[in-house]
Amino acid sequence: MATLLYLVHRMPYPPNKGDKVRSYHLLRHLQRSHRVLLATFIDDPQDAVHLPALRAICPDLHVAPLHPRRARLRSLSGLLRGEALTLAYYRDAGLARWVRETLAAETVDASVVFSSAMAQYAPPDLPMLVDFVDLDSAKWTQYAAARPWPMSWLYRREGERLLAFERAVARRARRSFFVTPQETELFRAQAQDSAANVEPLCNGVDAQFFAADPQRASPYAPDELVLAFTGAMDYWPNIDAVSWFCADMLPALRQRWPRLRFYIVGRNPVPAVAALASEAVTVTGTVDDVRPYLQHAALVVAPLRVARGIQNKILEAMAMAKAVVATTECAHAIGARDGIEMFPAADAAAFIAQVQALLDDAPLAAAAGTAARAKVLASFSWDAHLSGIDRHLPLAPAAPALAPT
Repeated sequence: MATLLYLVHRMPYPPNKGDKVRSYHLLRHLQRSHRVLLATFIDDPQDAVHLPALRAICPDLHVAPLHPRRARLRSLSGLLRGEALTLAYYRDAGLARWVRETLAAETVDASVVFSSAMAQYAPPDLPMLVDFVDLDSAKWTQYAAARPWPMSWLYRREGERLLAFERAVARRARRSFFVTPQETELFRAQAQDSAANVEPLCNGVDAQFFAADPQRASPYAPDELVLAFTGAMDYWPNIDAVSWFCADMLPALRQRWPRLRFYIVGRNPVPAVAALASEAVTVTGTVDDVRPYLQHAALVVAPLRVARGIQNKILEAMAMAKAVVATTECAHAIGARDGIEMFPAADAAAFIAQVQALLDDAPLAAAAGTAARAKVLASFSWDAHLSGIDRHLPLAPAAPALAPT
């Protein structure tokens, strides 16, 4: 049994959004064979009630408060330092001090970093594994293409600076991981000096939890024909997704099916999302359980134009045996068979056509849901995927780190 320092950018409990689902399951996986010392941030006051539960799961715990508005202001110091703003956003003297004091008091064998920004806390003399999750630098570059100046300039700069940091982290790491083979290959092409030490570590889904239950009541009115979208609604890719759907797809679909209603299900809807509420759109805000909304929807849609890697929201819908229409990039990241387990769409017109085809053919939608769940059961077990990290733990003495360039 090794003692591991686990550095996570957002409190991995409760596992109620994409990155927290992955970081939580990785925590539990590591704990099966190792002792884990966890340092993390809490950026949502609603999560404070869950601290006792997290401490019960992981007693060796330090949670640093992160106030998003203050952190955004602090991140601007990165402009003066010439560094990625993300690093300053997640810079905290208290967390750094806890790491130093813990290393002085404990014999720690290795660090496991979740999200590249947390690598700034990893001790340089310890072996390090890094779960990049997604290639965040590419995400910022995508943002730049979708925003006007000056934000386009700022996001492009962030993509460039963060990529330089990601490359330095990967050179230092014993092993680095990304969610999908596509993200892995993209990074290998941009970081050829560490390409041999990068591999995919796929997401999973708890298919026992996300399963249809005939006793589960519907949250919808009897006359509603529902398309559902789930996700944290203060996250810009999700905001963009539902805004695009409401503007470019929902009106055409409603002409064909007047009782069609779009449900946006997720916590913390920003004003732009709340403003979408109408006769045709329901914005739920936080719900106790997303499963009824998935189970009783006619279809689940994932119109994500700016997204990296495998989307847990899609895996959860598939596990619930729902037919899913998703943008092509999201659909292909999962490796599902087109038109059988998943329905990809490259643009708004294709999205409308896929939704119409499924609404017109209930047996096709039902068969697609059955095939989607079978795909999840066969290919997306958390244990099967996360076991890929096991051969790197516990670690032999690390090779000398290369100096960042």
